[in-house]
Amino acid sequence: MRNTTEFRKSLFLTLLAVALAVTPIAAQRSGTPPQTSQSIKGADIKGRAPVNKEILKVSLPKAQEAKLSNGLRVVLLESHRVPTFSMQMVVLSGGLSDPADFRGLASLTGALMREGTATRKSKDIAEQMDTLGATLSSGSGLSSFTSNVSTSGLIENLDPALDIFADVILNPTFPAEELEKYKQRQIAQLQFQRSLPQFLAAERFNRAIYGDHPASLFVPPLESLKRATTADLARFHTTYYRPNNAILFVTGDISLNAIMPKLEKAFRGWQRADVPQTKVPTAPEQQATRIHLIDRPGSVQTVLVLGNLGLERTSEDYLSLVVMNQIFGGGPAARLFLNLREDKGYTYGAYSNFSGTKFRGVFLSNSEVRTDVTEGAMTEFMYELNRMRNQKVSATELENAKRALVGTFALSLEQPQALLQNIVDQNLYGLPADYWDVYPQKVMSITADDVQRVAQKYFDMGHLQIVAVGDASKTRQVLAKFGTVEEYDADGKPVQAPK
Repeated sequence: MRNTTEFRKSLFLTLLAVALAVTPIAAQRSGTPPQTSQSIKGADIKGRAPVNKEILKVSLPKAQEAKLSNGLRVVLLESHRVPTFSMQMVVLSGGLSDPADFRGLASLTGALMREGTATRKSKDIAEQMDTLGATLSSGSGLSSFTSNVSTSGLIENLDPALDIFADVILNPTFPAEELEKYKQRQIAQLQFQRSLPQFLAAERFNRAIYGDHPASLFVPPLESLKRATTADLARFHTTYYRPNNAILFVTGDISLNAIMPKLEKAFRGWQRADVPQTKVPTAPEQQATRIHLIDRPGSVQTVLVLGNLGLERTSEDYLSLVVMNQIFGGGPAARLFLNLREDKGYTYGAYSNFSGTKFRGVFLSNSEVRTDVTEGAMTEFMYELNRMRNQKVSATELENAKRALVGTFALSLEQPQALLQNIVDQNLYGLPADYWDVYPQKVMSITADDVQRVAQKYFDMGHLQIVAVGDASKTRQVLAKFGTVEEYDADGKPVQAPK
């Protein structure tokens, strides 16, 4: 079982992927970590992560590109360290292509693709992939600009795995009985999710930030789920799943010359067609600071999420924000963790993170604290947010953060799938060809001035949205000290606070 602190961090990090349709399921745990006897508020970590100068001189393997006769772009990254392969078909339409009155259609289509084809039932697909020791997944986010189908396995099983992979992409039938089963599972899961304070916090935070934007959705709307038919899913698939609207990314123990004939054969029946253009909506203007309180009577903890709009993935501020986040709340050595856990003993962990896509993502910080220390935790969050804005970070903090980031990046280069994902991001966001080659040098060049500048820009204290999930009778008055409080029930509906 995973460490509770790591679970809490990973749970909230999923909130940043605004394209996700569901949240991880896990149990709560309450309690208090050991407290230190001496305050370390504002302390610096003195140890330095070692970074060899050679790490800064990266020359990553280059991807090769080709096209199938039907126009499908193929991007291959050869990796001969282990006899495996991984493929990711990225369709350049996702949740952002949903009709305005049918949000969640792309997500449902992606989820049901592997539940049956013209020649294979859901059970057949699962059993055949299991026999091959291969994986198969498909899906799309509610506010994603892509849909994805992925497979991986041993290179010796490439041919049969590719056959199933292509069958799922080209010939899904979206069986009515499988769709009905999926609906029932999702409805049951949604009922359970509403018992989780983390889910309620994530849902309310998305709505507070994005309003009517597709990114405001954390799960598919219930009305979309109930009305969806096989014909709806098939129509979305036929419209957007086209070779001229997709890129196939491949990594593994195979050459371009060897794989292209296999791909040509597998996708020979996939025909080009005109695909509607999807307009990426801009994020809305932010409202003044508000506190969104979701009442859970009797709760012994308060889940806190504080944040506001961030940046787009292609922003020039991106790497400065990466470094700033590492210092602020990126892990156990960051300020939030040192303050709220190590110094105050309010929580098992306190973190921050951010997202960025074709539209502005979010920057948020979060923690789960005992109900009786809700005011103290809020005070420390505000202290740390303002400290990052008003004071330059120390040379030691800055150096440690940059070394940790570069070291983590260096380790990721040992993983072919991580290298492939870098290439996927580079293609989807139009990043420079040498973006990942110079990543370490760019990170190490970030200054304290850069960190303070992005903190002042993206810690928008006048438009900070704060979500608290807990016992309103015990937190309502203390939260009111930090802004206007609006109360909601577990279904997200406004409620009138008692006078």
